[in-house]
Amino acid sequence: MAKKTAQPQPVDVGAIEELTFEQAFAELAKIVDGLQDAKLSLEESLVLHARGRELADFCSAQLEQAELRIRKLSTDD
Repeated sequence: MAKKTAQPQPVDVGAIEELTFEQAFAELAKIVDGLQDAKLSLEESLVLHARGRELADFCSAQLEQAELRIRKLSTDD
């Protein structure tokens, strides 16, 4: 039986900003798994890679904001 290829999720511009950090990180992990495990076409891989890069950038920015808030709270004490 032939293995089904995973279909990339459509990239919804602007939707990432509506996600929580946890949702974005979970989607990023799913994309990484898909890129590692599935037999995707080049185009499918590129779409997933682009979405993953956007999610990674979003998560990184969220972590930086959290770190700044923690530093501010630490200096306020």
